[in-house]
Amino acid sequence: MELHELAKRMIDESKGNLHDIDHLLRVWSFARLIGQQGGLEPETQYLLEAAALTHDIACPYCRERYGNTNGKHQEREGERLIRKFLAGTDMLPDCVERIVYLVGHHHTYSDVCGMDHQILLEAGFIANAIENGYSRKKVSAFFQKICRTASGRLLMESLFQMCED
Repeated sequence: MELHELAKRMIDESKGNLHDIDHLLRVWSFARLIGQQGGLEPETQYLLEAAALTHDIACPYCRERYGNTNGKHQEREGERLIRKFLAGTDMLPDCVERIVYLVGHHHTYSDVCGMDHQILLEAGFIANAIENGYSRKKVSAFFQKICRTASGRLLMESLFQMCED
């Protein structure tokens, strides 16, 4: 499945929720940039971008069922929903499973499994920091403890005027 087709399907799936649409496009943009600047292999870049586009597929369901979009609810519900969303596409089963894994771990900062997972975490945090006005202290803590890719660190330095200590 082409990424532009996946983006269109996710926009349709968002049913006009402009916040959700803006967020998925923002995370996709940052993930794409970090991955490309980091020189990811094409297949890993594709899986990263597909996961970035679909990472919050569970948000509407979580709002309805739980009254919030808690990250752990998103991860748990997202695995089931993304598998269903990708069923019947031309995506290879191993690609679907990797996307399911990434969607199911996009708020999990421990035991990071692969550069695509690391970059998805970085892109998601950057987007959330911008959208939610995270404090300098929170941004700095993420930068120091979690952000590991050179391209993610450079992006954070530029966006948040951070300095390497």
